[in-house]
Amino acid sequence: MVSTDFKALIQRFYHLQSERVETYRLFEEGHEAYLRTGPQYDFDHYRQLVHEITQAFCGISKEVLEIKGKLYHDFDRPDLSEHIEMLQSKEKQKLELTAKLQLARQRAQDHPEDKGCGENIQEIKHEIIKTKEALSEIMQDFKYDSEACD
Repeated sequence: MVSTDFKALIQRFYHLQSERVETYRLFEEGHEAYLRTGPQYDFDHYRQLVHEITQAFCGISKEVLEIKGKLYHDFDRPDLSEHIEMLQSKEKQKLELTAKLQLARQRAQDHPEDKGCGENIQEIKHEIIKTKEALSEIMQDFKYDSEACD
């Protein structure tokens, strides 16, 4: 029998992951709005957005790491803890790639004559897709392993 505390912890983890997805969506929308302010660019608003997004990601990561610790120490589930460790690493990679993509998009907008910009954007998008696929696999493994006790 799986405890209700364990189930609640797993549900909280899933909720945090959906918050992370929503935060990415807001980040992307904000960057698109920022690009529309070019060529002068409203950097002050964008800087504020980046600050708020960073705070949101930090809060999510902090709580996810607390869940990781509880799974390991309180519920003796090093397997689930390891999935979260891998997930956090891939999420960090995805965030770095997202920032890199945003810079590449601005560069492409500022230098339409530079054909290399488009290629760079495609390469970064491909890396993001691969990272999202890896994240999806980790989440599937987490789901499978967390439900194996039911």
